[in-house]
Amino acid sequence: MKNQAVNPYLPSWEYIPDAEPYVFNDRVYIYGSHDRFNGHAYCLNDYVCWSAPINDLAAWRYEGVIYKKTDDPLNKEANMCLYAPDVSVGPDGRYYLYYVLDKVSVVSVAVSDTPAGKYEFYGYVQDKDGGRLGERVGDEPQFDPGVLTEGTKTYLYTGFCAIGDQSRSGTMATVLGEDMLTIIEETVTITPSEPFSKGSSFEGHEFFEAPSIRKIGDTYYLIYSSIVMHELCYATSKHPTKDFVYGGVIVSNNDLHIDSYKPANKPMYYGGNNHGSIVEIRDQWYIFYHRHTNGSNFSRQGCIEPIEILADGTIPQVEMTSSGANDKPLDGRGEYPAYLACNLFCDDEAMYTGDLWMDTQFPKITQDGKDGDEEIGYIANMTESATAGFKYFDCQGIQKITIKVRGYCDGAFEVKTSWDGKALAKIPVKFTNVWTEYSADIAIPDGRQAIYITYTGNGKANLASFILE
Repeated sequence: MKNQAVNPYLPSWEYIPDAEPYVFNDRVYIYGSHDRFNGHAYCLNDYVCWSAPINDLAAWRYEGVIYKKTDDPLNKEANMCLYAPDVSVGPDGRYYLYYVLDKVSVVSVAVSDTPAGKYEFYGYVQDKDGGRLGERVGDEPQFDPGVLTEGTKTYLYTGFCAIGDQSRSGTMATVLGEDMLTIIEETVTITPSEPFSKGSSFEGHEFFEAPSIRKIGDTYYLIYSSIVMHELCYATSKHPTKDFVYGGVIVSNNDLHIDSYKPANKPMYYGGNNHGSIVEIRDQWYIFYHRHTNGSNFSRQGCIEPIEILADGTIPQVEMTSSGANDKPLDGRGEYPAYLACNLFCDDEAMYTGDLWMDTQFPKITQDGKDGDEEIGYIANMTESATAGFKYFDCQGIQKITIKVRGYCDGAFEVKTSWDGKALAKIPVKFTNVWTEYSADIAIPDGRQAIYITYTGNGKANLASFILE
């Protein structure tokens, strides 16, 4: 695979969703929640941080644990999880980490002198009388804080709004003072929840959760997860706390709406909730988002796609890819692990329904071992029609493909360059309980190509990798 940026951008055994990306001192830092492989719920692990130099988005470095669940005074028994956080640099130059625990509705804050911590508990967002936001009469519960500091003001965006819940108004904005804790402008609603959206630009893509804020020029971009769940949308305004207008979808983690290579309404991955944001790195904008693995809601991994912000401020939707932050297709030679699949589906529609619903029924990206083991991921449960797609490769003169397979299977893998195209090679496979290589001759057209690998036959196959020669 060489030293190329790919998706997911972190090692296949790391599960960090909800990533907020920032550039500090010529490094990109990501701050997210921390899922557990084979976990039974969201965000079971402590916060960790990874960073990469801005000129090499393949060289991610583990910065270690930056904040523990028990660091919050409300969580000394570690019976609550750390949900999606955000970070902002205060007027004093320090780094402030905002988060919400899973069973309380207040916003906690921690602080560090350096981007990668360690962070120390600082306090709770509150009014001048000490009333904590989320607990006062008339407050809505706080959730998924996103923050932006300008001068001595910090804009705090929060909210969680399920379909039909009339107790939740939408995305909330609260202005904090120079101490990064104290409310100086009370909460207002800036985008509507589903029950209150009729007649607005947000109908069909109302706010669900995951607010994140960025300022580009004189325009504020609110990135959020809509009630559709698998999509990250954006809204724009010239003011941080009013007049937001729906802009569109930036990315979907099952690639719905995209119609450049398949029908727009055909899902190409087993999607679920989504959370992330945008960042500019060396004059290129990117969207950070997450995908679902292990047949579960609870083992999510971070992905990146380059995006374009057009002259009119709009952001066209981008497709999921395996090449991620690369500015070009992957090298069309060599071995690539199967966990890089950006498309994964079978004849049954690859839609989201939640929890552990697809654990043994459908293809899934998983790993051996337990959480924290540095095990390379692979695709399990490849049954009849299961297809893994990889995009994109710069192929030149490819004449042979080798796949690495194990499992109780008796069938063949077909290799194609489009999800519904004809097979360019057919590779028979048999039952084996160890990883075994099978090869076939193939003629892949030169140039930018996708690779789709489909299983046909009996039983269940596991796919570890493929080699182009």
